[in-house]
Amino acid sequence: MALSKSSNTYGRTSWEDSEFPILCPTCLGDNPYVRMMKEKFGSECKICVRPFTTFRWCPGARMRFKKTEICQTCAKLKNVCQTCLLDLEYGLPIQVRDQALNIKDNIAKSDVNKEYFIQNAEKQLSATDHGVPGAAGGPGKSHPPSDLLMKLARTAPYYRRNLPHICSFWVKGECKRGEECPYRHEKPTDPDDPLADQNIKDRYYGTNDPVAEKLMRRAATLPRLDAPEDKSITTLYVGNIGEKMLEKELRDHFYQYGEIRSITIVSRQQCAFVTYVTRSAAELAAEGTFNKLIIQNRRLVIRWGKSQGKQNIPGTTNTEAGARFEPVPGLPRALPHPEELEHNFFNLAPTTSAFPSPYPQFAPPTYPLMAPPPPNPTPNQPELPGFLAEGQSGIHYPSQDPTRLGAINKTRQT
Repeated sequence: MALSKSSNTYGRTSWEDSEFPILCPTCLGDNPYVRMMKEKFGSECKICVRPFTTFRWCPGARMRFKKTEICQTCAKLKNVCQTCLLDLEYGLPIQVRDQALNIKDNIAKSDVNKEYFIQNAEKQLSATDHGVPGAAGGPGKSHPPSDLLMKLARTAPYYRRNLPHICSFWVKGECKRGEECPYRHEKPTDPDDPLADQNIKDRYYGTNDPVAEKLMRRAATLPRLDAPEDKSITTLYVGNIGEKMLEKELRDHFYQYGEIRSITIVSRQQCAFVTYVTRSAAELAAEGTFNKLIIQNRRLVIRWGKSQGKQNIPGTTNTEAGARFEPVPGLPRALPHPEELEHNFFNLAPTTSAFPSPYPQFAPPTYPLMAPPPPNPTPNQPELPGFLAEGQSGIHYPSQDPTRLGAINKTRQT
């Protein structure tokens, strides 16, 4: 037989009375003018089975009503939300957080030991830390941050979690409410999904939590940022920086890994390039910021910069794999190497004139100083065109042929 609150006075001094719940941003909702209904000793805690003050509210339009499920003492011991029982700092299940931070659960689970443990925890919370979450040995913010938790944590509230439940009558085809139905008229994605069968005690104690197991499997397949083989690369690509990101904000964070040579921000592409002096500093920065760096509430994308492409060898075509192929017949061959040209970009013969012409291909032939002119060409010897010199193999491009522009080669008169 159930007893009323007025008649059941056993242990009433240990009942919890509070003015405002401990909630995460997702459960609270995006409405700044949320209206809550408070009921003093309205329900018992799902963990310690003590009556506590319950709160009920609607987090937003077209959302379902939510209420507190556990008391504030149990929430402070685990630093979790009173409604969803997820960690207040990372928004992750307790099982994932405890495994990442190597936290051992020492909370009593039997009824007698649980009541004694809760009473001592309440005294310690009120005497030492004034009821701050994470006190009394709980997993608060005293633990150092974990790389795994930073990768799995959400950077923004996930309000889709507050949507109404699926209407079971609509699934059967028997719902007659239509648009007035407060439940969702959608088909379930997977009826056998293990996420549909969750136990609040398993989530609180961090055992057999299907959501935590799903996140741990995702953590095992997270991408890694491998350093390139080219040791000369010391530049990191930083993406998703936004339009208002300043160089000072990037420098204030990246300088801790080593000396920075330069920081280039490309506002149009919303990215930046951070170049270090040494390769070791760039590797430390890549390891310390990959999937972890959050500036101005934006998770930045970290990648390694690309090396400058090597110049091709004349007469061959290089591919990314390093294979070489012969040039296609009939096409202009590749330009000679700059060291071979020596600033002779048109591959012309050197001149000995003291005043070279600005257009050497149309200039008259030059002769050595203090020497007679060359004899006339023999009838059997073909004469080269005026725009080619002896020993020259040919032109590089058809546009360099002056005959295409109407030039006529005139024979020399003696």
